[in-house]
Amino acid sequence: MNPDRLRTLSEKKARDRGMGGDAALQKQKQKGRLNVRERLDKLFDTGSFFEIGLHADHSGVSADLKDHHVPADGVLTGWGNIESRTVFVIAYDFTVLAGTMGRTGEAKCARIRELALKQKKPIVWLIDSGGARVQELGGSYFSTMGYLFREQVNISGVVPQVSVVMGPGAAGTAYIPALSDCVIIVKNQGTLALGGPPLVEAVMGEKVTEQELGGSQVHLSRSGVAHIEAENDSHAMDLTRKYLSFFPSHCGEKPPVINLHDPARTDDLLLEIVPDDPSTAFDIKEVISLIADGSTVFEIMSEFGKSIVTSLCRIGGYPIGIVANQSSFMGGVLENDSSVKAARFITICDAFGIPLLFLQDVPGFLVGSRVERSGIIRHGAKMLFAVSRATVPKITVVVRKAYGAGYFVMCGRAFEPDYIAAWPTAEIALMGAEGAINIMYGKRLRELPPAESAAKRKELEDTYRNEVSADRAAALFGVDDIIDPRDTAGIIKKVLDMAWNKEVLRPIHKHGIFPV
Repeated sequence: MNPDRLRTLSEKKARDRGMGGDAALQKQKQKGRLNVRERLDKLFDTGSFFEIGLHADHSGVSADLKDHHVPADGVLTGWGNIESRTVFVIAYDFTVLAGTMGRTGEAKCARIRELALKQKKPIVWLIDSGGARVQELGGSYFSTMGYLFREQVNISGVVPQVSVVMGPGAAGTAYIPALSDCVIIVKNQGTLALGGPPLVEAVMGEKVTEQELGGSQVHLSRSGVAHIEAENDSHAMDLTRKYLSFFPSHCGEKPPVINLHDPARTDDLLLEIVPDDPSTAFDIKEVISLIADGSTVFEIMSEFGKSIVTSLCRIGGYPIGIVANQSSFMGGVLENDSSVKAARFITICDAFGIPLLFLQDVPGFLVGSRVERSGIIRHGAKMLFAVSRATVPKITVVVRKAYGAGYFVMCGRAFEPDYIAAWPTAEIALMGAEGAINIMYGKRLRELPPAESAAKRKELEDTYRNEVSADRAAALFGVDDIIDPRDTAGIIKKVLDMAWNKEVLRPIHKHGIFPV
């Protein structure tokens, strides 16, 4: 072969690997962002990234782009290893035409989606894009587009999908995270919005900054679109690697078990965390940190629906998803956001075979006209649907109170837990003592003198609490056992040893009707 041809090829590769050029790269650096190749170096095991489509450049399709050099058509595609497991990637490059989606670039992305589904490997999107490239897709060619989202839905539940929002995600690229399993967003850098500030001002007359419109705090605490916040690009890549470490490569595999062992009995500190009084708040995250292996706890959606905690961790080496009521926020009551958050987390764990642990300390669902008008029944039903449908190993521990429908949606006896236990502090009932006594005896108590009424109320509440105690639940076989809290981790490991390979057959149907 003519050496000049090879030299030309080498020069072209070097030029294309340079992305948008020195000036564009410098602007990216000034924003506090890594460039796309630096991000891939952080994401994958050293030297493992294999790129396809480097020379793709569809700039000539439009007169507006005729003289532009568009390396990789603004998006890097390929695969690499994360802890020696193959992961596919689609990484938008903001230094090339603002990372916009062009025809050839979208063909490259379609190729990766095809390979991810065929090879059954996870896929990661690095979002730093101005959305669709108007110069190419603004005309009637748009009528041929849209495969991206249908294909992403087809992949859903087959392989893990992670979106990392590291810059703008506008219009079309905003829906990619919304259809992903996990969305990591970089603090003060990532944004997601269907229309940017100029469009919002033109259409709505509203002046708003990018971060106010769709920044990390908006989507982490308000909309629920994003799930985890990263401090910077490097941290985002570390979080992506850690998230995927809990998951199998596809739904047909078991999730990875690491350093299988029998957990040591937890020290006495666990006994001091939970107050005996069911109305006194405590932080359930302290309980989770004590029963989990080392520093494996990985919380999802910490700023959204805060009355419930959803975390991935390991116990005895097994990966497990924890759904836990958080009494330190609104008393742990279930409301719209916490119900949706829990339902989504349960669904993801179930899709990829990750067992579920429910730590109950729930006073029930929030009531009142505000939540009724905003759909508390519908949102609570999502949680009922998710926990009923889940066929992975399910373990329930009633830590303290378990009242009303809250007991059901947190995997009570009727929802097929493979093991359900109570701590000695547990109370399982339709409602708490105060509410029950008010309903049953409120009128009579109001007719008594104040001192006599208070004494009688205490007597009635004490009697009621005896009827809803852990001992009573065990006597009725509503729970499998009452356990010493310090033995919780070891018991969970034994149950997972038993239930790890469980299979559950459901009635044959196309799919249930999710209460959206």
